[in-house]
Amino acid sequence: MNNLTILLALEEVGEKVEGGLFDFNATLPLMSLQFLALTFILNFIFYKPVGNTLDERDEYIRNSLTTASASLLKANELTRKYEQELAEARKKAQEIIKNSQQEAQQIVSVKIKDAQQQAENLISDAYSQLNIQKEQALKSLETKIDVLSDQIKLKLLGN
Repeated sequence: MNNLTILLALEEVGEKVEGGLFDFNATLPLMSLQFLALTFILNFIFYKPVGNTLDERDEYIRNSLTTASASLLKANELTRKYEQELAEARKKAQEIIKNSQQEAQQIVSVKIKDAQQQAENLISDAYSQLNIQKEQALKSLETKIDVLSDQIKLKLLGN
């Protein structure tokens, strides 16, 4: 603001002030050439490498996203496959357990039948042995009874 007032004061006095805002002399084309040169230099030195770096980064991110999505699809497929295999393995395990239980029940029932048959055989053997011993006891008792009855007769008749 101070400079503006000084310039206005000098113009009133009548002095010609140079270097104003809109002076059209040789500095304007020089400034425009400097501006264009600076633009080209900045474009080649700074903007293009930064742009290339950003493009490379975008491509890397795109490739990474593509790879990640492919890996995710593959992981989902493997997960589904493993879950299916796990379900099949569980079914097979259930079948094996069921078959094992049935086989165990059959084995137990066969063993029980065998044990019952052996028990019946033992009982019948014991019963037959008891009958034999009974018959032998009865025969021995009969002989003793005959002997005793003969002795009683002799004593009764012998008196």
